[in-house]
Amino acid sequence: MKSFLFLILGLFASVGLYAQVDDNANASERTSDSLVVTDTKYREDQFYASITYNLLGSKPSGVSQSGFSSGFHLGFIRDMPINKQRNVAIGIGLGLSTNSYNQTLLISEVNDQYNYEVLAADAGFSKNKFTTYLVEVPFEFRWRTSTIQDYDFWRIYTGIKFGYVIYNSSKYEGSPQDVKLSSIDDFNKLQYGLTLSVGYSKVNAYLYYPLNTIFNDNAKLSPNGEAIDMNTIKIGLIFYIL
Repeated sequence: MKSFLFLILGLFASVGLYAQVDDNANASERTSDSLVVTDTKYREDQFYASITYNLLGSKPSGVSQSGFSSGFHLGFIRDMPINKQRNVAIGIGLGLSTNSYNQTLLISEVNDQYNYEVLAADAGFSKNKFTTYLVEVPFEFRWRTSTIQDYDFWRIYTGIKFGYVIYNSSKYEGSPQDVKLSSIDDFNKLQYGLTLSVGYSKVNAYLYYPLNTIFNDNAKLSPNGEAIDMNTIKIGLIFYIL
């Protein structure tokens, strides 16, 4: 799976670099004050990388987070200015994301069925987490204070992000035995939510607010059958590169 993701990243980077070269050839030139500007059709913030803390919401009774749940996100957004000043734009992109969730919901398999139960407070385990890997498509409305000669500026980007889960896994290490599962059918393949990026220069605050759940309707808590309607709010930092 890791090799597959590295392959995708390599292909993705190649596409992004080609797009950047195309932009430079056709539109985007930035210069210092001592040089003459020859083209004002520049674009902004077409590559991004972010790290987030993944906060689980709407947890079933007794479920809590343990340890640090992290997310890593990398992608390319085509910046398309819609006004003469080029400080208002629409962005459409493509990215990859990996997210881990350390918590006390044990996922196991019993009689070829997935079983979900809350780990007791005194349960002897060293690790319990599930992980998702997604291909993401962000759509953004972008406002900024940029000019052709200004690399540091204020920005507010808001929009919606769609993610498709291409792989998932669950790992439990503890007594009475370790449990490892992958490609669990009960994960929602499609994940989507609202996004907001606010900040100055390269480093900006980032928020993802979910509009659907991590698991589908088949995921029920054992033994009471409670629906597992967990979602994930992602809070962190996002770094933009031209």
